[in-house]
Amino acid sequence: MTAIVLATLNARYAHASLGLRYLRANLGALHADSCIAEFVIGQKTEEIVEQILAHAPQVLGLGVYIWNVEESTRLVAQLKVVAPELVIVLGGPEVSYESTEQRICALADYVITGWGDISFARLCQQLLSGERPPHKLMAGIQAALPELQLPYSEYTDEDVRGRHLYVEASRGCPFKCEFCLSALDKTAWAFPLEAFLAELESLYQRGARQFKFVDRTFNLKIDTSLAILDFFLQKIELAPEDPCFAHFELIPDHLPEKLKSSIARFPPGTLQFEIGIQTFDVEVQARISRRQKNDLASSNIRWLRAHSQAHLHVDLIAGLPGEGIEQFANGFDRLVELAPHEIQFGILKRLRGAPIARHSEEHALRFNPDPPYNILSTRVIDFATMQRLSRFSRYWDIIANSGRYPRTLTLLLSDQPFANFLACSDWLYATTRQTHALAHERLVHLLHDYLVSVRKLPADQVNPVLLDDYRAAGGRSRLRFEAEDSLLPPPRPRKTASALPSRQSRHLQGKA
Repeated sequence: MTAIVLATLNARYAHASLGLRYLRANLGALHADSCIAEFVIGQKTEEIVEQILAHAPQVLGLGVYIWNVEESTRLVAQLKVVAPELVIVLGGPEVSYESTEQRICALADYVITGWGDISFARLCQQLLSGERPPHKLMAGIQAALPELQLPYSEYTDEDVRGRHLYVEASRGCPFKCEFCLSALDKTAWAFPLEAFLAELESLYQRGARQFKFVDRTFNLKIDTSLAILDFFLQKIELAPEDPCFAHFELIPDHLPEKLKSSIARFPPGTLQFEIGIQTFDVEVQARISRRQKNDLASSNIRWLRAHSQAHLHVDLIAGLPGEGIEQFANGFDRLVELAPHEIQFGILKRLRGAPIARHSEEHALRFNPDPPYNILSTRVIDFATMQRLSRFSRYWDIIANSGRYPRTLTLLLSDQPFANFLACSDWLYATTRQTHALAHERLVHLLHDYLVSVRKLPADQVNPVLLDDYRAAGGRSRLRFEAEDSLLPPPRPRKTASALPSRQSRHLQGKA
């Protein structure tokens, strides 16, 4: 029996919830009578219920996020049917705003909004002593960061061996970008640096080699940034055969020379930056309260690409209020010219509580009422066009961001990257009616058909480029457009659909 179970549904097994580990680390005297139980979206709800109840808990703390709220709602509903005596406490960004409008909040016993590190422990003390607070909604207490117990010892050896370890040197954000919940923060707060570095050292000594920082503003305070980078550089230089990997979110227009000098020392495969550009349009930036020096941001990305080995993942958002296709295309083309390794083409979402909703009437923002609350249309982008952009995003991911088609991508984009890739995206969807489950070999043939038959590029220009990309990505079949005297096996025949469902076909074959 365990009095308190802390649970959530992660997007993937490789993700380990940092929030749950903070909660458990700060339970104080209740720590020994608690456990963490993590699940993955897509698991059968009944199995999750069974595994939670196997601990015979009195209190369940459940972390609710945009990616798991629908399945978490089903989970809470089932738990209340089979174990109505279990006290369910919700927390997390998805239930911290507009709480009274959500079915999951109505089903649960308590909801802690905002910071839960201290408030959850206090509520559990009351509940386990037999006291039931009268109010369901509780505003979380924001503790001073030095008062919090750091959570990193809650990572198990299994976590260290096989999962992404999330860490944070600071919380909050001083910027007010309205699409982000961090716009509600007053500032950024730093954890005591010496204690944080000691926790990194402990994780490293336990075998951790991959660290993902969740800080919104890693390079806000350069002295702190340098100290953390120096920590990883020392480890890499001492054991180059067993290097660390660190991921940071970088402010694009704040890269002083001292930071550049440190970044330039990292070898390939050890450093990744996620860089939020979101939009290059000055009017849109002002409308959503985003401060960004575009020329400096571009210059810094160009410098990082030319003078560092860091992997660059840069974000753009389509569907921002007042930004039409032409403006977005200009920003996309500008970013392509800067040549980051990945461009994450995102679609605007209305996160609960985010100030972006204030533009809904003026700019006719129409959002999906269900998670992930993606934008469906705006005054300047209709629904059909937004669907095209969504498909563009998916195809961009599997063609450009996958890294499988670097040479082919040059042919696809040429002098008008956005327009040319949108045309390719439209053709792919019209031809396949699919944005998922496109096998590597099939996609190569589709791209060949598009470039030769639609774009009218010479086959002798297209064929070697596609072949080089296909072979570099591990393709081993002979492609349809390849010379027939190749020693490689022929392309796999396409499957033809049976008139009968597959199980019926097998049964009939068994009778023959």
